[in-house]
Amino acid sequence: MRTTALLATAAALLGTLAAAPAAHADGPFGQGLDHCAPTGTGALACHFDIAPGTYDVTVTLGGESAGATAVSGETRRALLAETATGAGELLRRSFTVDVRDPEGEPTGGTGSPGLDLVLGGSAPRVTALRVTPAPAARRLFLVGDSTVCDQPGDPYTGWGQMLPVHLRRGVAVANHADSGESTVTFLANPALFDRVEAEIRPGDPVLIQLAHNDKQTDAATYRANLTTLVERVRARGGEPVLVTPVVRRWFNADGTLNNGIALLVNGLGVDHPAEIRALAGTLGTPLIDLTALTKARVEQLGPEASKALYLTAEKRDNTHTSVRGATEYAALVAGELRARGILPAPLFRP
Repeated sequence: MRTTALLATAAALLGTLAAAPAAHADGPFGQGLDHCAPTGTGALACHFDIAPGTYDVTVTLGGESAGATAVSGETRRALLAETATGAGELLRRSFTVDVRDPEGEPTGGTGSPGLDLVLGGSAPRVTALRVTPAPAARRLFLVGDSTVCDQPGDPYTGWGQMLPVHLRRGVAVANHADSGESTVTFLANPALFDRVEAEIRPGDPVLIQLAHNDKQTDAATYRANLTTLVERVRARGGEPVLVTPVVRRWFNADGTLNNGIALLVNGLGVDHPAEIRALAGTLGTPLIDLTALTKARVEQLGPEASKALYLTAEKRDNTHTSVRGATEYAALVAGELRARGILPAPLFRP
Protein backbone atom coordinates (compact mmCIF):
# COMPACT_ATOMS: atom_id res chain seq x y z
CA MET A 1 0.00 0.00 0.00
CA ARG A 2 1.13 3.57 -0.66
CA THR A 3 1.42 5.89 2.30
CA THR A 4 -1.16 8.49 3.27
CA ALA A 5 1.39 11.15 2.38
CA LEU A 6 1.70 9.82 -1.16
CA LEU A 7 -2.09 9.75 -1.51
CA ALA A 8 -2.20 13.37 -0.37
CA THR A 9 0.43 14.29 -2.93
CA ALA A 10 -1.52 12.58 -5.67
CA ALA A 11 -4.73 14.22 -4.51
CA ALA A 12 -3.15 17.65 -4.64
CA LEU A 13 -1.70 16.96 -8.08
CA LEU A 14 -5.04 15.95 -9.57
CA GLY A 15 -7.32 18.31 -7.67
CA THR A 16 -9.23 15.36 -6.21
CA LEU A 17 -12.05 15.84 -3.74
CA ALA A 18 -11.32 12.59 -1.89
CA ALA A 19 -9.92 12.89 1.62
CA ALA A 20 -7.11 10.53 2.60
CA PRO A 21 -8.96 8.95 5.58
CA ALA A 22 -11.67 7.68 3.18
CA ALA A 23 -9.16 5.70 1.15
CA HIS A 24 -10.48 2.28 2.16
CA ALA A 25 -14.20 3.01 2.12
CA ASP A 26 -15.21 1.77 -1.30
CA GLY A 27 -14.68 -1.90 -2.11
CA PRO A 28 -11.64 -4.16 -2.02
CA PHE A 29 -9.23 -1.49 -3.17
CA GLY A 30 -10.81 1.42 -1.34
CA GLN A 31 -10.72 4.67 -3.26
CA GLY A 32 -7.88 3.01 -5.16
CA LEU A 33 -5.72 6.13 -5.29
CA ASP A 34 -3.43 4.67 -2.64
CA HIS A 35 -2.30 2.29 -5.42
CA CYS A 36 -1.18 5.26 -7.52
CA ALA A 37 1.84 7.51 -7.74
CA PRO A 38 2.55 10.71 -9.68
CA THR A 39 4.53 10.19 -12.86
CA GLY A 40 6.06 13.64 -13.00
CA THR A 41 4.11 14.47 -16.16
CA GLY A 42 0.82 15.39 -14.50
CA ALA A 43 -0.56 11.84 -14.59
CA LEU A 44 -0.91 9.04 -12.07
CA ALA A 45 0.46 5.54 -12.59
CA CYS A 46 -1.52 2.92 -10.69
CA HIS A 47 -0.76 -0.75 -10.05
CA PHE A 48 -2.97 -3.48 -8.63
CA ASP A 49 -1.55 -6.88 -7.70
CA ILE A 50 -4.33 -9.04 -9.10
CA ALA A 51 -4.46 -12.36 -10.93
CA PRO A 52 -5.19 -12.63 -14.67
CA GLY A 53 -8.88 -12.31 -15.50
CA THR A 54 -11.53 -9.71 -16.28
CA TYR A 55 -12.09 -6.74 -13.96
CA ASP A 56 -14.47 -3.82 -13.81
CA VAL A 57 -12.82 -0.46 -13.27
CA THR A 58 -14.86 2.51 -12.06
CA VAL A 59 -13.24 5.92 -12.01
CA THR A 60 -14.79 9.11 -10.65
CA LEU A 61 -13.53 12.02 -12.69
CA GLY A 62 -13.49 15.66 -11.64
CA GLY A 63 -12.34 17.93 -8.85
CA GLU A 64 -12.27 21.49 -7.66
CA SER A 65 -11.00 22.75 -11.00
CA ALA A 66 -11.92 21.89 -14.58
CA GLY A 67 -10.20 18.86 -16.06
CA ALA A 68 -9.81 16.50 -18.99
CA THR A 69 -8.92 12.93 -18.06
CA ALA A 70 -8.13 9.83 -20.10
CA VAL A 71 -7.35 6.33 -18.85
CA SER A 72 -4.96 3.86 -20.45
CA GLY A 73 -3.69 0.56 -19.14
CA GLU A 74 -1.49 -2.47 -19.51
CA THR A 75 0.57 -2.11 -22.72
CA ARG A 76 -0.53 1.33 -23.95
CA ARG A 77 -4.14 0.15 -24.22
CA ALA A 78 -6.68 3.02 -24.50
CA LEU A 79 -9.47 2.30 -22.02
CA LEU A 80 -11.33 5.59 -21.60
CA ALA A 81 -11.21 8.48 -24.04
CA GLU A 82 -10.37 11.92 -22.69
CA THR A 83 -13.40 13.19 -20.80
CA ALA A 84 -13.95 16.80 -19.78
CA THR A 85 -15.25 17.85 -16.34
CA GLY A 86 -16.16 21.33 -15.21
CA ALA A 87 -15.02 22.94 -11.98
CA GLY A 88 -16.67 21.08 -9.09
CA GLU A 89 -18.24 18.50 -11.44
CA LEU A 90 -17.96 14.76 -10.81
CA LEU A 91 -18.54 12.09 -13.47
CA ARG A 92 -18.38 8.35 -12.93
CA ARG A 93 -17.21 6.15 -15.80
CA SER A 94 -16.74 2.37 -15.89
CA PHE A 95 -15.12 -0.12 -18.23
CA THR A 96 -14.00 -3.74 -18.15
CA VAL A 97 -10.38 -4.68 -18.69
CA ASP A 98 -8.73 -7.96 -19.64
CA VAL A 99 -5.72 -8.68 -17.43
CA ARG A 100 -3.33 -11.36 -18.60
CA ASP A 101 0.30 -12.41 -18.48
CA PRO A 102 1.98 -11.36 -20.72
CA GLU A 103 -0.06 -8.19 -20.77
CA GLY A 104 0.68 -7.16 -24.38
CA GLU A 105 1.73 -9.18 -27.40
CA PRO A 106 1.66 -12.92 -26.64
CA THR A 107 5.24 -13.43 -27.80
CA GLY A 108 6.52 -10.02 -26.67
CA GLY A 109 7.83 -8.81 -23.34
CA THR A 110 5.98 -9.98 -20.26
CA GLY A 111 5.44 -6.51 -18.80
CA SER A 112 4.42 -6.39 -15.15
CA PRO A 113 1.96 -8.85 -13.60
CA GLY A 114 -1.35 -7.50 -12.33
CA LEU A 115 -3.19 -4.45 -13.62
CA ASP A 116 -1.45 -1.22 -14.61
CA LEU A 117 -3.45 1.94 -15.24
CA VAL A 118 -2.42 5.46 -16.18
CA LEU A 119 -4.78 8.29 -15.26
CA GLY A 120 -3.69 10.92 -17.73
CA GLY A 121 -5.03 13.31 -20.31
CA SER A 122 -4.43 17.01 -20.87
CA ALA A 123 -5.64 17.99 -17.37
CA PRO A 124 -6.26 14.87 -15.26
CA ARG A 125 -8.68 15.16 -12.36
CA VAL A 126 -9.63 12.02 -10.42
CA THR A 127 -11.56 11.60 -7.19
CA ALA A 128 -11.84 7.83 -6.80
CA LEU A 129 -10.81 4.60 -8.44
CA ARG A 130 -12.24 1.14 -7.85
CA VAL A 131 -11.25 -2.23 -9.31
CA THR A 132 -13.49 -5.27 -8.79
CA PRO A 133 -13.44 -8.81 -10.23
CA ALA A 134 -15.83 -9.40 -13.15
CA PRO A 135 -15.44 -13.12 -13.89
CA ALA A 136 -18.67 -13.31 -15.91
CA ALA A 137 -17.82 -10.44 -18.26
CA ARG A 138 -17.81 -11.11 -21.97
CA ARG A 139 -14.57 -10.91 -23.88
CA LEU A 140 -14.10 -9.71 -27.44
CA PHE A 141 -11.07 -11.66 -28.69
CA LEU A 142 -8.76 -10.30 -31.36
CA VAL A 143 -6.63 -12.61 -33.50
CA GLY A 144 -4.32 -10.64 -35.75
CA ASP A 145 -0.95 -9.18 -36.64
CA SER A 146 1.03 -6.00 -35.93
CA THR A 147 -1.67 -3.75 -37.40
CA VAL A 148 -4.04 -5.01 -34.67
CA CYS A 149 -1.88 -5.74 -31.62
CA ASP A 150 -1.12 -3.81 -28.43
CA GLN A 151 2.07 -2.20 -29.71
CA PRO A 152 4.60 -1.72 -26.89
CA GLY A 153 6.37 1.36 -28.22
CA ASP A 154 5.29 4.77 -29.45
CA PRO A 155 4.57 5.77 -32.21
CA TYR A 156 3.41 2.31 -33.33
CA THR A 157 -0.26 1.68 -32.49
CA GLY A 158 -2.59 -1.16 -33.50
CA TRP A 159 -6.30 -0.59 -34.03
CA GLY A 160 -7.09 -3.24 -31.41
CA GLN A 161 -5.20 -1.09 -28.91
CA MET A 162 -7.69 1.74 -29.41
CA LEU A 163 -10.88 -0.34 -29.55
CA PRO A 164 -11.70 -0.51 -25.80
CA VAL A 165 -12.62 3.19 -25.60
CA HIS A 166 -15.77 2.42 -27.59
CA LEU A 167 -17.08 -0.12 -25.07
CA ARG A 168 -18.83 0.18 -21.74
CA ARG A 169 -18.51 -2.03 -18.68
CA GLY A 170 -19.54 -5.61 -19.41
CA VAL A 171 -17.18 -6.54 -22.23
CA ALA A 172 -13.37 -6.56 -22.32
CA VAL A 173 -11.18 -6.51 -25.40
CA ALA A 174 -8.79 -9.48 -25.19
CA ASN A 175 -6.20 -8.50 -27.78
CA HIS A 176 -4.12 -11.59 -28.64
CA ALA A 177 -2.82 -10.14 -31.90
CA ASP A 178 0.93 -10.51 -32.35
CA SER A 179 3.46 -8.85 -34.62
CA GLY A 180 4.68 -10.80 -37.62
CA GLU A 181 2.04 -13.54 -37.51
CA SER A 182 0.31 -15.22 -40.44
CA THR A 183 -2.48 -17.79 -40.60
CA VAL A 184 0.30 -20.41 -40.63
CA THR A 185 2.19 -19.22 -37.56
CA PHE A 186 -0.89 -18.31 -35.52
CA LEU A 187 -2.00 -21.93 -35.69
CA ALA A 188 1.47 -23.39 -35.20
CA ASN A 189 2.57 -21.51 -32.07
CA PRO A 190 0.88 -22.78 -28.85
CA ALA A 191 1.24 -19.30 -27.33
CA LEU A 192 -1.13 -17.91 -29.94
CA PHE A 193 -4.36 -19.55 -31.07
CA ASP A 194 -4.19 -22.47 -28.63
CA ARG A 195 -4.33 -19.99 -25.79
CA VAL A 196 -7.20 -18.02 -27.31
CA GLU A 197 -9.12 -21.23 -27.91
CA ALA A 198 -8.73 -22.34 -24.30
CA GLU A 199 -10.21 -19.07 -23.02
CA ILE A 200 -13.23 -18.75 -25.35
CA ARG A 201 -16.60 -19.06 -23.66
CA PRO A 202 -19.97 -19.47 -25.37
CA GLY A 203 -21.04 -16.23 -27.01
CA ASP A 204 -17.61 -14.60 -27.07
CA PRO A 205 -16.94 -12.93 -30.45
CA VAL A 206 -13.52 -13.67 -31.99
CA LEU A 207 -12.33 -11.23 -34.67
CA ILE A 208 -9.77 -12.72 -37.07
CA GLN A 209 -7.62 -10.41 -39.21
CA LEU A 210 -4.60 -12.23 -40.68
CA ALA A 211 -3.19 -11.46 -44.12
CA HIS A 212 -0.27 -9.03 -44.01
CA ASN A 213 2.28 -11.77 -43.28
CA ASP A 214 0.79 -14.49 -45.50
CA LYS A 215 3.10 -13.33 -48.28
CA GLN A 216 4.02 -16.86 -49.35
CA THR A 217 0.80 -18.66 -48.38
CA ASP A 218 -1.04 -20.14 -51.37
CA ALA A 219 -4.77 -19.66 -51.74
CA ALA A 220 -5.78 -23.20 -50.77
CA THR A 221 -3.64 -23.13 -47.61
CA TYR A 222 -4.86 -19.66 -46.71
CA ARG A 223 -8.52 -20.71 -46.99
CA ALA A 224 -7.86 -23.92 -45.08
CA ASN A 225 -6.14 -22.07 -42.24
CA LEU A 226 -8.94 -19.52 -41.89
CA THR A 227 -11.49 -22.32 -42.00
CA THR A 228 -9.65 -24.12 -39.20
CA LEU A 229 -9.67 -20.99 -37.07
CA VAL A 230 -13.40 -20.46 -37.65
CA GLU A 231 -14.27 -24.09 -36.91
CA ARG A 232 -12.22 -24.19 -33.71
CA VAL A 233 -13.84 -20.98 -32.46
CA ARG A 234 -17.28 -22.44 -33.13
CA ALA A 235 -16.36 -25.69 -31.38
CA ARG A 236 -15.85 -23.66 -28.20
CA GLY A 237 -19.18 -21.87 -28.61
CA GLY A 238 -17.57 -18.63 -29.75
CA GLU A 239 -18.73 -16.42 -32.60
CA PRO A 240 -16.05 -16.05 -35.31
CA VAL A 241 -15.93 -12.83 -37.31
CA LEU A 242 -13.69 -12.58 -40.36
CA VAL A 243 -12.01 -9.20 -40.88
CA THR A 244 -10.29 -8.13 -44.09
CA PRO A 245 -6.91 -6.41 -43.51
CA VAL A 246 -6.26 -2.70 -43.26
CA VAL A 247 -4.79 -1.30 -46.46
CA ARG A 248 -1.22 -0.22 -46.98
CA ARG A 249 -0.72 3.40 -47.99
CA TRP A 250 0.57 2.81 -51.52
CA PHE A 251 -0.87 5.07 -54.22
CA ASN A 252 -1.10 4.92 -58.00
CA ALA A 253 -0.40 8.05 -60.00
CA ASP A 254 -4.15 8.75 -60.26
CA GLY A 255 -4.63 8.95 -56.47
CA THR A 256 -6.15 5.50 -56.03
CA LEU A 257 -4.55 2.71 -54.04
CA ASN A 258 -2.39 0.13 -55.74
CA ASN A 259 -4.28 -3.11 -56.44
CA GLY A 260 -1.36 -5.28 -55.34
CA ILE A 261 0.73 -3.93 -52.46
CA ALA A 262 -1.90 -1.62 -50.95
CA LEU A 263 -4.81 -4.01 -51.27
CA LEU A 264 -2.97 -7.10 -50.02
CA VAL A 265 -2.45 -9.29 -53.07
CA ASN A 266 0.57 -11.45 -52.23
CA GLY A 267 3.48 -12.58 -54.40
CA LEU A 268 1.59 -15.74 -55.41
CA GLY A 269 -1.32 -13.68 -56.71
CA VAL A 270 -3.56 -14.44 -53.71
CA ASP A 271 -6.06 -11.62 -53.19
CA HIS A 272 -6.45 -11.84 -49.43
CA PRO A 273 -9.49 -9.56 -49.04
CA ALA A 274 -11.31 -11.37 -51.85
CA GLU A 275 -10.52 -14.74 -50.29
CA ILE A 276 -11.82 -13.59 -46.90
CA ARG A 277 -15.02 -12.16 -48.37
CA ALA A 278 -15.74 -15.36 -50.27
CA LEU A 279 -14.95 -17.56 -47.28
CA ALA A 280 -17.21 -15.54 -44.99
CA GLY A 281 -20.06 -16.26 -47.40
CA THR A 282 -19.21 -19.93 -47.63
CA LEU A 283 -18.85 -20.42 -43.87
CA GLY A 284 -21.69 -18.12 -42.91
CA THR A 285 -19.61 -15.89 -40.64
CA PRO A 286 -20.06 -12.16 -40.13
CA LEU A 287 -17.64 -10.09 -42.22
CA ILE A 288 -16.05 -6.76 -41.37
CA ASP A 289 -14.65 -5.46 -44.64
CA LEU A 290 -11.94 -3.31 -43.12
CA THR A 291 -10.05 -3.27 -46.42
CA ALA A 292 -12.93 -1.47 -48.12
CA LEU A 293 -13.44 0.89 -45.19
CA THR A 294 -9.78 1.86 -44.84
CA LYS A 295 -9.34 2.13 -48.60
CA ALA A 296 -12.19 4.62 -48.75
CA ARG A 297 -10.68 6.68 -45.91
CA VAL A 298 -7.13 6.71 -47.29
CA GLU A 299 -8.27 7.63 -50.79
CA GLN A 300 -10.57 10.30 -49.37
CA LEU A 301 -7.59 11.94 -47.63
CA GLY A 302 -5.31 11.49 -50.62
CA PRO A 303 -1.55 10.91 -50.91
CA GLU A 304 -0.46 13.78 -48.64
CA ALA A 305 -3.03 13.98 -45.83
CA SER A 306 -3.21 10.19 -45.46
CA LYS A 307 0.41 10.17 -44.25
CA ALA A 308 -0.93 11.14 -40.81
CA LEU A 309 -2.75 7.80 -40.53
CA TYR A 310 0.48 5.85 -40.93
CA LEU A 311 4.10 6.19 -39.81
CA THR A 312 5.16 7.61 -43.14
CA ALA A 313 6.91 10.67 -41.71
CA GLU A 314 8.27 9.05 -38.57
CA LYS A 315 9.45 5.68 -39.91
CA ARG A 316 8.89 5.75 -43.69
CA ASP A 317 6.35 3.04 -42.90
CA ASN A 318 3.14 2.85 -44.92
CA THR A 319 1.82 -0.33 -43.29
CA HIS A 320 1.70 0.42 -39.56
CA THR A 321 -0.63 3.04 -38.18
CA SER A 322 -0.01 6.07 -36.01
CA VAL A 323 -2.15 6.81 -32.96
CA ARG A 324 -4.45 8.80 -35.23
CA GLY A 325 -4.70 6.02 -37.81
CA ALA A 326 -5.31 3.33 -35.20
CA THR A 327 -7.92 5.54 -33.55
CA GLU A 328 -9.79 6.09 -36.80
CA TYR A 329 -9.60 2.43 -37.80
CA ALA A 330 -10.78 1.27 -34.36
CA ALA A 331 -13.80 3.53 -34.76
CA LEU A 332 -14.56 1.85 -38.09
CA VAL A 333 -14.41 -1.59 -36.46
CA ALA A 334 -16.59 -0.45 -33.56
CA GLY A 335 -19.16 0.89 -36.00
CA GLU A 336 -19.31 -2.45 -37.79
CA LEU A 337 -19.56 -4.40 -34.54
CA ARG A 338 -22.54 -2.30 -33.58
CA ALA A 339 -24.22 -2.18 -37.00
CA ARG A 340 -23.99 -5.95 -37.44
CA GLY A 341 -25.18 -6.75 -33.92
CA ILE A 342 -21.99 -8.61 -33.05
CA LEU A 343 -22.18 -6.93 -29.64
CA PRO A 344 -25.42 -5.55 -28.13
CA ALA A 345 -25.94 -1.82 -28.61
CA PRO A 346 -25.98 -1.02 -24.83
CA LEU A 347 -22.34 -2.13 -24.58
CA PHE A 348 -21.18 0.74 -26.82
CA ARG A 349 -20.40 4.26 -25.70
CA PRO A 350 -22.17 7.08 -27.58
